[in-house]
Amino acid sequence: MAEAKLSAASLSAHASPHPMANPGYGKRSAPDQRPRAAHDFAALPPREAAIAAYIDRLPDGADISVKTLAKQLPYGQCALRTALNNLQRAGHLRRGRERITGEGSSRWITRSWFTRTARDDNWWATFARGDVPQEPPDHPRPTRSRAHILLAALGRETPALSLSEADCAALAPLVTAWYARGATDTDVLRALTTGLPTPVHHPAALLRRRLTDKLPPEPAPAPRPPRRILECAECGVPGRPEALPGGICGACRGKRAPDRTHTPLHASVIHARAAEIRAAMSVRRHERTLA
Repeated sequence: MAEAKLSAASLSAHASPHPMANPGYGKRSAPDQRPRAAHDFAALPPREAAIAAYIDRLPDGADISVKTLAKQLPYGQCALRTALNNLQRAGHLRRGRERITGEGSSRWITRSWFTRTARDDNWWATFARGDVPQEPPDHPRPTRSRAHILLAALGRETPALSLSEADCAALAPLVTAWYARGATDTDVLRALTTGLPTPVHHPAALLRRRLTDKLPPEPAPAPRPPRRILECAECGVPGRPEALPGGICGACRGKRAPDRTHTPLHASVIHARAAEIRAAMSVRRHERTLA
């Protein structure tokens, strides 16, 4: 387990200068590899990743046989053989033979092709036939904007408005400003192609003038939404939406329901209270009479 956790840096730090193979043999780098990056071998187990990163940094012609690698790295020959087989299955390594012709004779020599960019079986099959499979570049050409495409197509429908690549690039921001104000492609084309003079001497200048002078106004701001307050469907009390789940307030849901229970009053208490009320009423009648 400790060996599996070794990094490429630790392998290189503890290894002596790596020996080269006999002329014509040793490591051969496969063509069209992507630039070196930290995640090149991230999909591999730690041991295989460390060995692959170590081999990747060796120059072409370096001896990468199992016996030589075992002398440079802290792995036995059995472990290295297994790791190299795993690198081959992962698409980083292919071992084979290559026919060399020269001075009226030919011979077959052993090759070990290595690539930091993993390749599938179809790629290696094409490579073995002597071809270099073409892959899309890492940095494809930037996609043209909607405005650029509209301007470039003007000349097909209206030859008098044919523009150069540089003209399209310069005018595209003006068309984009139209889009930002809600204009459609049809709106832009109508403004650019209707009522053209004959002949059109400078199409780029004419289009720039029209895109500037006919720029539609800023769209009216969207109306502010009306303010709304929710109320409890039971008692009508207003409240925040989160306080009215289901449209019912907490009190009506019974969470804070007031105590409506009453303790019955004794008859003597009721009679005494009634006597007080009658007395108060008599005093008021007497006061009104004196007035």
